[in-house]
Amino acid sequence: MSSNLTYWRDELRAIAASNGEDDGAHDIAHLDRVWNLAQSIQSVHQEADLMVILAACYLHDIVNLPKNHPDRARASTLAAELACIKLKAVGFPEEKLAGVSQAIAAHSYSAGIVPSTIEAKIVQDADRLDALGAIGLARLFYTAGRMGSALAHPADPLAKNRSLDDKQFALDHIEVKLAKLPATMQTEQGRHIALTRLASLQEFREQFAAEWC
Repeated sequence: MSSNLTYWRDELRAIAASNGEDDGAHDIAHLDRVWNLAQSIQSVHQEADLMVILAACYLHDIVNLPKNHPDRARASTLAAELACIKLKAVGFPEEKLAGVSQAIAAHSYSAGIVPSTIEAKIVQDADRLDALGAIGLARLFYTAGRMGSALAHPADPLAKNRSLDDKQFALDHIEVKLAKLPATMQTEQGRHIALTRLASLQEFREQFAAEWC
């Protein structure tokens, strides 16, 4: 990584850390993982601007509303606005702000904004990949615990004879949302990683049910 990128990564990590986020599913470690995943995807998309991707990766959760918050769908738009204010204050290249804003606004699943740039596509894929696989599973149950959800339905964990409800039952979130993520991937590499990680989640779901009842 170039010295310029290293400088801005440190600056952006400091901005993110100063935000006072206490959500372990959206902490600095999450931002580091998203940045690492984004770099991996960008390696086959050399046309993408790494500076834009870097800023969006570290500031995409600068406004992070709970999953059950009534304004959840607006969180990414609010984050994009605040990120630009923060970036201007530290002298980030102004010509890159529009790209950063678009990438942050489009990253959210809840917002339903279609990414229109390669940078936004990469950031969206990287953020969603962190919701899959072993770490995604840990984040799922961590978030469910914060929301007061049960681990699973007491008698029908796989929802064979009921409607899925991931607000009440954490395990349901795999099928309600996570199983849909590979189809939303914007890059071929992102889709490949997503399918591999989803397979491990679905295997876990079956094993969980076998042990549950």
